Amino acid sequence: MNRNHPARPQRRALVGALLAALAVVPLGALASSHREAPAITQMPKLDGTDLYAFRSYEPGRSNYVTFIANYVPLQDSYGGPNYFTMDTDGFYDIKIDTNGDARANLTYRFRFQYQRRDIALDIGGSEVAIPLRNAGPAGAGNTDALNDTETYTVELLKGPNSNANPRFLTNAADGTHTFVKPIDNIGLKSIPDYAAYAASYMYNVNIPGCGQPGRVFVGQRKEGFAVDLGEIFDLVNIPVERVIGSRSGSSNSTADKNITSLALEVPITCVTQGNEPVIGVWTTASKNRGEHNGQDTKSGGGEQVSRLGMPLVNEIVIGLKDKDRFNASQPQDDGQFATYVTNPTLPALLEILFGANGVQAPTVFPRPTTTLQTPFGSPAASMHSSNTAVCSELSSLGLMTTVQPAATAEASLRQMNSALAFHAVIRPATPTGSRVTVVLPQLCVIGSSWRAFSAAGKAFAPDSTMSLANRTTPPYSSTIAAVRSSTRDDTA
Repeated sequence: MNRNHPARPQRRALVGALLAALAVVPLGALASSHREAPAITQMPKLDGTDLYAFRSYEPGRSNYVTFIANYVPLQDSYGGPNYFTMDTDGFYDIKIDTNGDARANLTYRFRFQYQRRDIALDIGGSEVAIPLRNAGPAGAGNTDALNDTETYTVELLKGPNSNANPRFLTNAADGTHTFVKPIDNIGLKSIPDYAAYAASYMYNVNIPGCGQPGRVFVGQRKEGFAVDLGEIFDLVNIPVERVIGSRSGSSNSTADKNITSLALEVPITCVTQGNEPVIGVWTTASKNRGEHNGQDTKSGGGEQVSRLGMPLVNEIVIGLKDKDRFNASQPQDDGQFATYVTNPTLPALLEILFGANGVQAPTVFPRPTTTLQTPFGSPAASMHSSNTAVCSELSSLGLMTTVQPAATAEASLRQMNSALAFHAVIRPATPTGSRVTVVLPQLCVIGSSWRAFSAAGKAFAPDSTMSLANRTTPPYSSTIAAVRSSTRDDTA
């Protein structure tokens, strides 16, 4: 195949459109990362799917920043009888870099606990434990019929040593440091008003060393990422005219799926350092690893098995042989993966698949290193591929905390899409108050309001209006999914 010819603008546009199709097809949502590496497929409870960082825009909360780390992908609404608990033999981190050195200055660590209540019934004179997670209806303030409880703690660790001097976030109401995660959305008979029930588990929290309280919520939410997984990974089995034209007729494989969100709202002054308004953010999950008398314990730190900042980096950029290594790596060591970005294979694959339609991959390598920037806006250091090079936070989100949330994201989204500066197709009509933060290379995050976590409302939105804001709506239940299956409209 001859690739020694200059790319034409229309062909570059087609490549951009195809890349957009890989990010989200057919509906508007931020690109995501599900089951992106071989090893993590064996540990779904520790699989990070999305990360969001945005300045809060709920009235009265403009001086806060919100972080949402999503885990446990592709949860079926009919996932009973056990549904989807978190891993008690691991921990989940939201890491924040406040000075641009690609190392965590602040780590918020979530650890989960699980307790059975062992509800039993008198069956012929014998007390016999029931097989289900609930023995009757439940709701806000009425959980006696639930057969188990899932709780969690949140620790704050300061400095790059991920195990140094942890301090608990505490409930502002009573000073305790254990919080309850609401049970998943079983269905309307079990939990008639799931939105109100889940909202009762949003906590105001005191943060060590922070003069103002924050908020925390952990629970099942609706999956906001939209994609036809079957078509995308079947060698992008999508007609070109549907990629660059109308997406009518496409389907959304994740329409009825749920995820589990770890959401934390913190005062901006408590996550920034000095006069530096920009922070870098990523999330990791680790298995407990240690040994005491030949037994694994929780005292020996952890083995990192999942890592996510910018979406799709590991999924469609990092080579198959290095995906597990990337998930176990740290941002300050990203230079070892730089060749995957400076000499990307995805455009070449698209040329192979769609060359007959005029798709042409770049021919000048390595790609300019100025397109690889840290969240702090300065070009990443030494972009050659070596273990000692630093490609600062290649896959971490960057958030400018001083920028007020936009009144609407419509204009900025249109501008980015027309300039091919944004690699995902997002509907311009995002909700008022949403904010887009763009971080090179051509990746972004969109924010949504905390209010959506507590607002009562429909448990799903029509596919044609799916957007990131809907990610925080109540999750699907088996009841809702069953009703919706007869009226489903996946066109966009």
